[in-house]
Amino acid sequence: MLKIEADAVLSLMDNISAGFEEAVELIFACKGKVVVTGMGKSGLICQKIASTLASTGTPAFFLHPAEGVHGDLGMLAKDDVVIAISNSGETEEVIKVLPIIKRMGLKLISIAGKKDSSLAKVGDIFLHIPIKEEACPLGLAPTASTTATLALGDALAVALMYRRGFKEDDFALFHPAGSLGKRLLLKVSDIMHTGEKIPVVYENSSVKEVIFEMTSKGFGITAVLSVPGDFVGVISDGDLRRALERDGNIMDEKASDIMTKSPKRIPPHTMAAEALKMMEDDKITSLFVDGEGGSPSGFIHLHDLLEKGVV
Repeated sequence: MLKIEADAVLSLMDNISAGFEEAVELIFACKGKVVVTGMGKSGLICQKIASTLASTGTPAFFLHPAEGVHGDLGMLAKDDVVIAISNSGETEEVIKVLPIIKRMGLKLISIAGKKDSSLAKVGDIFLHIPIKEEACPLGLAPTASTTATLALGDALAVALMYRRGFKEDDFALFHPAGSLGKRLLLKVSDIMHTGEKIPVVYENSSVKEVIFEMTSKGFGITAVLSVPGDFVGVISDGDLRRALERDGNIMDEKASDIMTKSPKRIPPHTMAAEALKMMEDDKITSLFVDGEGGSPSGFIHLHDLLEKGVV
């Protein structure tokens, strides 16, 4: 059964005509909305196609054809483009809305499984879905045909993304919720610790002061600043352990004696997802954020990213 559906999708590759490119250009030039209409199982596919178009930069919505002939055709407006889908090309509810679409002067993209169908003949652009057989053993339930139609709709949406130069930032604007939105929208500056919450000591601070700062702030790390306030190093739990291994008595040493120089840092406008990748690549759990005047403006820990659902 899966092979039948896979073959149905693959057959589209051999049957893509100039009509596909024409459809992409027509939708790209559309000054209104893309209205996708279909009945039954095709209608469900239409809803997904409309949703995918809308989320990838092409304003679109689904129009139920049965509701359309009872008043919802008022949703149609000048400059809209209509995509009508019917495997047979003869679905009664779809055929009934076609005269109104034509009367309004709207461009129509027809998608059907039969080239000689009523829907195929009336469309300004016709896209053929050539299906040899349905996966249904009775050959009745729309299966392979709906799968192929969905794939064609996705192909239109993706082609339009390329045509528009649709980027990750554009995608983020339409997906602000959930983990996807957090990964695409959250910046380091949105979740970093600032002010007194940043663990900071100075070069001439004692190891006792270093330990107190690391413990009180609870991050297991502290920035080290020069007396003028420049960011010159960090001291982590690992730095303390390594110092103890070298010299069991480190309490008389200064922060500058045990710090790691040239610490990793990150600009505040960096996406939180990039901060996570940097931590993973460098096998670290925290980053200090660049600030004006050389001192850090913030601090971000792996736990902050986990709490915000960036992972």
